[in-house]
Amino acid sequence: MKKIWQRTLLFTLSTTFIAAAVSAMLYLFIRPNMVSTAIAPTGLTPPTTSLNYFEHLSSLVPTNIFSPFLDHQVMGVLLVGILLGLAIRFIPEPDARKTITHFFKGIHSIFMVITTWVVAIIPLGLFGFISVTVAQLRHGLDLRGLGEYLAIIVLANLIQGFVVLPAWLKWNGIAPFAAMRKMLPALSLAFFSKSSAGTLPVTIETAEKNLGLNPRICRLVLPLCTSLNMNGCAAFIFTTVIYLMQNNGMTLHLSTVGLWVVIATITAIGNAGVPMGCFFLSTSLLASMNVPITLLGVILPFYSLIDMLETALNVWSDSCVTQVVAVKALGTEEDVAKEFAPAN
Repeated sequence: MKKIWQRTLLFTLSTTFIAAAVSAMLYLFIRPNMVSTAIAPTGLTPPTTSLNYFEHLSSLVPTNIFSPFLDHQVMGVLLVGILLGLAIRFIPEPDARKTITHFFKGIHSIFMVITTWVVAIIPLGLFGFISVTVAQLRHGLDLRGLGEYLAIIVLANLIQGFVVLPAWLKWNGIAPFAAMRKMLPALSLAFFSKSSAGTLPVTIETAEKNLGLNPRICRLVLPLCTSLNMNGCAAFIFTTVIYLMQNNGMTLHLSTVGLWVVIATITAIGNAGVPMGCFFLSTSLLASMNVPITLLGVILPFYSLIDMLETALNVWSDSCVTQVVAVKALGTEEDVAKEFAPAN
């Protein structure tokens, strides 16, 4: 089980990093035009000073456990969460480990209740986004380049789903498009539901029945992947953050691109497998860096379709990781199917 967990983590990080890198290469190749405004009706003006990203990263190391939450540092919160999670795993006393685990389960439940309250007022926030966007359109908002931005995200998802992941499966002795066809029930549900977490029961059932994978592996690897493996989200975070920052005065360098590929990979791991989770995560990340987010109001009407594609890619990537983990642990694809075929 330890090797399975390690391989799952390695493959999850690798595929998510590649997804962010693909979007970076497409961004550098297409170089979308910026969205400009003749007048800024909101009073927000693009920053005139260049941002020092290494200083920003160094500031993510918190001075205490509460500062990331008080300073609205999304990456700092993720760093604290990762460190606490690893530390809990290595607590030697079982009772202490169980106590702290129950404490965080309770905190999780509290935040889920608060989240339902936040969801209830989301329409008001969307109204504000749309109002600012309409005002900017009336003051000369130039939308050229928005289509190129959307094309980068869509192409990155398609390349990851139909080129990168199938090539990886083929390299590990798995027929990629046959596997994709067998996973269609889960992929179609993910596409229309826009929730990889909501699709998880169907994903597990499809992987066990149609792919013939070991239920013990599926029920360990797939829930982990649903929480950690966010290929589509990594592509969206990278493209969106870079695009909005460029629209607000950032100069793009190769070092900046490489840095944000890593940041997008880490941030995507913290994304929730729920509809629009990636959109609001990107919003929080930009807001924590004091980057104006009014342009997201222009992107918002298109995000529903992007979210459908991203969720389907996430579930497809989850199933790919599970298949490769099963093959690595138990042998070839034929051996796995023969070993764990349903009893007559």
